[in-house]
Amino acid sequence: MTLHVFLIVICAAALHASWNALVKSTGDKVVSMTAITLGHAPLALVVIPFVPFPAQESWWLLAASVIVHTCYQLSLMSAYRLGDFTQVYPIARGSGPALVTLFSIFVLGVSFVSWQLAAIGLIVAGIFCLALLKQSDGLRNPKAVGAALLTGCFIAGYSLLDGLGARAAGTALGYVAWMTAINAAVFAILIGTFNRPAFKKVFTEGKTTLVVGGTASVAAYGFVVWAMTQAPIALVTALRETSTIFALFIGVLFLKERLTIGKVVATVLTLCGVLLLRFG
Repeated sequence: MTLHVFLIVICAAALHASWNALVKSTGDKVVSMTAITLGHAPLALVVIPFVPFPAQESWWLLAASVIVHTCYQLSLMSAYRLGDFTQVYPIARGSGPALVTLFSIFVLGVSFVSWQLAAIGLIVAGIFCLALLKQSDGLRNPKAVGAALLTGCFIAGYSLLDGLGARAAGTALGYVAWMTAINAAVFAILIGTFNRPAFKKVFTEGKTTLVVGGTASVAAYGFVVWAMTQAPIALVTALRETSTIFALFIGVLFLKERLTIGKVVATVLTLCGVLLLRFG
């Protein structure tokens, strides 16, 4: 993985943690998640006329990704209603790269050298430690943990679909732009049909989230999908999960959650994995 790809993925991680914190900090998770998803559309629509149209071979992957992304957004919304930010976020993000790596090895036949596997293992271990060290009522809530793990499954699903889809499309930007635009339309129809009051609030109470969060979210994912065309999907997916480090600081500084020694140790584990992944 080259330095510029590494730095772009780290930037994406920071943006991802930021928009997730924005969703968690709002009272109505349906409004905030809908605002984030609809906020993808403007940037995607601006990009579409200037990028190649995805190749036909990628269309089924794009359609499957829209479905999985929609499920992910609904699952994440539910998880944030049930559990704490520093509980749900690490579990959801930590389970993703582990599943992607296993799928890459046993299904796609991708080979990894020992130091790459060790780096991914350290990152995943650090992320899960951050979740398990959170001694709160949320941690003891099996529904919150279950929702977070389900979210992780969807993360693994769309990571694989979009990594393969961007390569098949022949244009990472074109693939991301079309996928996010269609996903925004599908989610808008879904919420507009089943929760019209929340949909209306997006354009009043959720305006800031719509603009700031939506732009940050689509930019972060665009960076990651592009990186997946430059480096192995599993490595990019694992490195992206360093967003948990940013989430830890956001949780302490802005959401006023308590910083413990255990969380610091878990963060150091994650950082060691990142350094090994970059310089191994």
